[in-house]
Amino acid sequence: MEAVMDTTNPMGDMVVNDRLTVDGVNVLVGYTNESDQHVTEAEIRAYLERGALQHPNTAVTGLALLVDGEDVGIRYELAPVPFDRIRRITGYLVGTMDRWNDAKTSEESDRVKHGVYRGDRVPTCASGC
Repeated sequence: MEAVMDTTNPMGDMVVNDRLTVDGVNVLVGYTNESDQHVTEAEIRAYLERGALQHPNTAVTGLALLVDGEDVGIRYELAPVPFDRIRRITGYLVGTMDRWNDAKTSEESDRVKHGVYRGDRVPTCASGC
């Protein structure tokens, strides 16, 4: 039995009794009482299926179970989800401009780009306003 209190333990400072790898997923199991029934591999697979159904857009990379009698605390560790940056350029929501024609690309390069106001600078206008 070991107490794990680092960022790799998704259940915080739970006491980890078992460390397993099931279907390529790291599984930590902790038992509150010595009399708690041990979790079977079939149950772990069921929890992994449940996690996959609840989080369909990402992969489950870790699972922590805290068994307390009939109750089981479940914590999933999920793979990061990549995302595309979307910006509003010339009235259109776009991720990239690589599919634009020459006219739209020219419109983007000719537009007035406004900076971000910062409190330490006094905003000035190029036309003397």
